[in-house]
Amino acid sequence: QVQLVESGGGLVQAGGSLRLSCAASGSIFAINFMGWYRQARGNQRELVAAITRTGSTNYVDSVKGRFTISRDNTKNTVYLQMNSLKPEDTAVYYCNARIRTTVPPRENDYWGQGTQVTVSS
Repeated sequence: QVQLVESGGGLVQAGGSLRLSCAASGSIFAINFMGWYRQARGNQRELVAAITRTGSTNYVDSVKGRFTISRDNTKNTVYLQMNSLKPEDTAVYYCNARIRTTVPPRENDYWGQGTQVTVSS
């Protein structure tokens, strides 16, 4: 059994910052891809940022230069530092991880429960 627990969402004014965290726990052998998605009301879920186990990152164009994804492999945790937030960043943010478990020995995608980020103008 694997769980992803997110924290750090909230309400912030435009131009402000928030830091999201997502910690994975359970029978984990290895975590490969980790990423943050978001879904605004009425929109499809989109990939915001992703990071590989070795630290390679990629971002959706709309957040480049403002958001930074990082991970701590010793804590099985991924972070999303969000600066210069805009009202259009308002969404539910979901953590995603591709995890190889020990029991049973397989690789699956796992999702966090989602955390609301609201940016007021």
